Amino acid sequence: MARPRRRLLSRERIVAAALALVDAEGLDMVSTRRLATELGVSGPSLYNHFTTKDDLLDAVVDTVLGEVDTDMFRALGAGECDWRTALRDWARSYRAALAAHPNLVPALAQGPGRRPNALRLADAVFGGLVDAGWPRAQATRVGAIMRYFITGSALGSFAGGFPDDAEVYAGEYPHLDQAHLLADRQREIDESAFEAGLQALLDGLALQYRQAVR
Repeated sequence: MARPRRRLLSRERIVAAALALVDAEGLDMVSTRRLATELGVSGPSLYNHFTTKDDLLDAVVDTVLGEVDTDMFRALGAGECDWRTALRDWARSYRAALAAHPNLVPALAQGPGRRPNALRLADAVFGGLVDAGWPRAQATRVGAIMRYFITGSALGSFAGGFPDDAEVYAGEYPHLDQAHLLADRQREIDESAFEAGLQALLDGLALQYRQAVR
């Protein structure tokens, strides 16, 4: 009888397993030993695909960034939308990708490095802004501001940070008498806060843009 064929180990399979582990248990739980166990292989076999854990995490981060849509910047270049609409739609897509994998967000803090999808994002945003008339130095700052805002909004839940026990707030924190109800509306509050912040940010950038292109 023929032996059952084992699935071949590949970069894609390793990255998928690592991302699932990050999603389920957090960044600190990713190790070559744990991944090897999850994949049913020996630890050293992973090093045929990734030299270090940092290399693996870079690939995981870049895979998630590959989910972020940049088509709006091609539409911007074609004159089908303005820079503000492009930034808004991109920010929503970016946040959606990060919100699906919140445990991975801290690994984004190091910047794009050599991650292909991260560099693709940076190129699309910067190029779109410059094509729309932003001076290059200001376009760089706008891209950074947007990235800070998006990643910051994905780091954690504001509403989910409040205990749902009304006794915590009784007496000593009179203005928080409804805070115990926030957890039940966590997603709604976080999403509306993101949209309010995005609107305010774009309004401010619009003022800067008018001054920049005088």
